[in-house]
Amino acid sequence: MRLRWTVLVILLSSTVGLAQPMPAGRLMRFPDVYNNEMVFSYAGDLWLVSTQGGAARRITTSPGLELFPKFSPDGKWIAFTGQYDGNFNVYVIPSEGGQPRQLTFNPGMLHVPERMGIENEVISWFPDGKRILFLSRRTTFNDWFGQLFSVNVQGGLPEQFPVPHGGLVSFSPDGSEIAYNRIFRNFRPRKRYLGGMAQDIWIYNLKSPAIQRITHYPGTDTFPMWRGNTIYFVSDRGLERRLNLYSVSLKTHQVRQLTHFTDFDVEWPSLGGGRIVFQNGGYLYLYNLDAQAHDHLAWRLYSGSQPLGARE
Repeated sequence: MRLRWTVLVILLSSTVGLAQPMPAGRLMRFPDVYNNEMVFSYAGDLWLVSTQGGAARRITTSPGLELFPKFSPDGKWIAFTGQYDGNFNVYVIPSEGGQPRQLTFNPGMLHVPERMGIENEVISWFPDGKRILFLSRRTTFNDWFGQLFSVNVQGGLPEQFPVPHGGLVSFSPDGSEIAYNRIFRNFRPRKRYLGGMAQDIWIYNLKSPAIQRITHYPGTDTFPMWRGNTIYFVSDRGLERRLNLYSVSLKTHQVRQLTHFTDFDVEWPSLGGGRIVFQNGGYLYLYNLDAQAHDHLAWRLYSGSQPLGARE
């Protein structure tokens, strides 16, 4: 079993004389990582924490939800989906905190079931850091299928992305291609799904245009993350039939399983530099891509009175 180090994250105020330890922080969601910092959503607000552990700092305080935070390529900004005044829209905030700035002003779709996802969901930044990609159903005739749009970080009208429909997206290093899911079903609770809406990873060339299917598993392949000549993703193709991290080489097309969780699924992974941060069982983990296989480290973050160690 791999050694997994556990570090302390304090999400609530505490004092030295606290008699009872605080309960472990759970339900930390939608994480993203840039250099030595991570951002995640907890209790509907956004929090920053060092990848080495320590105190997590809340950077939003609105009574509405703030979800899907994404660092800009230079780390100076965080884009997110905010629920202010009852609607979900795209916002941006300085990465150290500050006043959120609204970028989209769509009133949202009515009567869209929660399993379809959140309107104006932030997906990614463009590699040049000038635009933000988000998922919307503002122009679709069928709310089963979302469409991708982008908006300038300085403001302006959204522009539709040049694919007919899509879901989660990762840009190639040079920005000329994307790895993406043509179907978005990441809020659907059904496990081990093998039906017609099962997700695959596709590559779309933004210059040609041309499209190529990369994975051919009949179940779920989702959360594509492009780094170099490798695409990392999440799939339930393993013997445990849980969602785990995988990689596929664009040169050899070899698929390799990276994690082997059996109790809970790997959810909402995000790649930054040489690490992938993801949630599993309510905790956050960091996976080091550059380490040797037997040295891969995963950090599990807690809120509590003292750091705990765990072997898994």
